[in-house]
Amino acid sequence: MLTDKVRDIQRSNKQPSILVIGDLMIDHYIWGDATRLSPEAPVPIVNVKSESTTLGGAANVAQNLVALGAKVTLSGVIGNDAFGSRLKEIMTAENLGTDAIIADSRRPTTVKTRVVAGSHQLVRVDREITDPVLSELEDELVNKLDHCISDADIVLFSDYGKGLFSKGLAQRLIKLAKDKNKKVIIDPKGLDYSKYKGSYLIKPNRKELAEAAKTEKIRNIDDLQKAAGIILKETGAEYLVVTLSEEGMVILDALTHKLLPVKATAVFDVTGAGDTVLATMAYFMASGLSLEEACELANHAAAIVIRRVGSATTTIDEILADIEKDAEA
Repeated sequence: MLTDKVRDIQRSNKQPSILVIGDLMIDHYIWGDATRLSPEAPVPIVNVKSESTTLGGAANVAQNLVALGAKVTLSGVIGNDAFGSRLKEIMTAENLGTDAIIADSRRPTTVKTRVVAGSHQLVRVDREITDPVLSELEDELVNKLDHCISDADIVLFSDYGKGLFSKGLAQRLIKLAKDKNKKVIIDPKGLDYSKYKGSYLIKPNRKELAEAAKTEKIRNIDDLQKAAGIILKETGAEYLVVTLSEEGMVILDALTHKLLPVKATAVFDVTGAGDTVLATMAYFMASGLSLEEACELANHAAAIVIRRVGSATTTIDEILADIEKDAEA
């Protein structure tokens, strides 16, 4: 049984070593109450009660991996600013390796500020620059990542479209990983998936796949297979794992597909659920499970975190409990 394999992984106490490369950001929350409208404009007045900062983007992927028990090195570019310092402080407290992070004084650390009144998000304010990272920083990053890739059991790209993954950098890193016989798993962004050529697995959602394949809206499994075929041919990836929201996820290769139905019974907030799926898949694949087994566990992990508000993480014990609860239902 799958649960027995997971418990064997727990008992082994082996920490898979996982390298996460991607767009780093801070999720900044302003929490308060809103009981009246402003006399200046038809908008609510928020009486601030507290503020909090958490890791976002690729950093949230890394945090999910740590919660599962992985040894994680995180790499990307941040600003030389207060939010960048705060991001590294949180990372250090979460036992995330920061040696492969580069600070760029010419761009700010990406920050997403959400104003929440009660249980309702009123507005989100983004501070970011999405221009491509300068070529000299790409060179510095590749040099830093050479030994990190050698030490990793698996390599993740968490692309949020914030300027890190130019086609040139993505291809240099994929080649470096392939030369060292390391699998690269990608959470993609944008319309040009050719930059991911040579990766092992790409994990888009339904909408992202349709846009990248330049096809109409994906309505059924036939549409899904057609769009997947386009991307698999373009990238040479061995697998696509497509998340389908309330329908679960599907694993596709050039010839077959396998649908894994959704496990969620309630949805409060989908923020960061894709990060949890990516992290869980990578953790269990790095621990020796098959792709299908890893995806099954990722489905349960996603069901857990979308019951919570904000970007959340889960643990192996919680995943096992969710599997048992699902079996009893």
